Amino acid sequence: MKTILKNVSVIALIATTLFSCNNDDDGTPVGAAPVINNFEYGEGSTHSTDPVAYKGADIHLEADITAENIVSSITIDIHAHDLTPAEGEVEWDYENVYTDADYQVINPTFHEHIDVPANIPAGEYHMTLTVIDELGNSTEVEGHIDILDYISVSDLNIDSSVARGSDFHAEFMIDAVNGIHGIDVDIHAHDIVPGAGEVEWDYENEFTTGYHGETEVEFHEHIDVPANAPAGEYHITFTIEDEDGNTHEFETHIDVTE
Repeated sequence: MKTILKNVSVIALIATTLFSCNNDDDGTPVGAAPVINNFEYGEGSTHSTDPVAYKGADIHLEADITAENIVSSITIDIHAHDLTPAEGEVEWDYENVYTDADYQVINPTFHEHIDVPANIPAGEYHMTLTVIDELGNSTEVEGHIDILDYISVSDLNIDSSVARGSDFHAEFMIDAVNGIHGIDVDIHAHDIVPGAGEVEWDYENEFTTGYHGETEVEFHEHIDVPANAPAGEYHITFTIEDEDGNTHEFETHIDVTE
């Protein structure tokens, strides 16, 4: 009887060992996957939890990670949602794998600031945070963030031609998160040689009255053109500066006629 029991015990031990080996051999991770809690992100300068950031600034990201096993890596991926770059802009796809010693522990807190390029399209971006532990268990969470301009311009209505001796009209809406400091208008000729009785015309003026400190306002001005300005094409540059020194610039042309 003792011999039979002994044989049964040996068989059970062999079976358990084989089962354990098979689990190890089939590549199945051991233990529970990490858990990601309180994933938050937003404007970096204020550690905002609103899902908004600004071009040329940074994004604040933070998450609490609960892990039975030591964390091996944390990856953040950011990419655009069908945004087409305008002239002077480039696509932005961001990926970074964090393997800092502070993160390669049990239950780390993830906290990073990511710089946002100033020359990318504004719009909605998709984010994925992935955590992998040292046994290969993996967990990810997703989110969306709107990346905006500090200063944006819309509803442009600017005359394309003007008779010298009269004035032209310029009108557009401005949204400035930090408030407007000033609006600079620069006008200069395109290789125009003054004729008899004419004087070269270069114009520059900063408009602040009615605009300074405003976060949403309509720019509406009439600009006089001297009667002795040479006729031809003139280049106009509008530069809007906010109270934090951020600028937004755009250009257009106007034909001065006789």
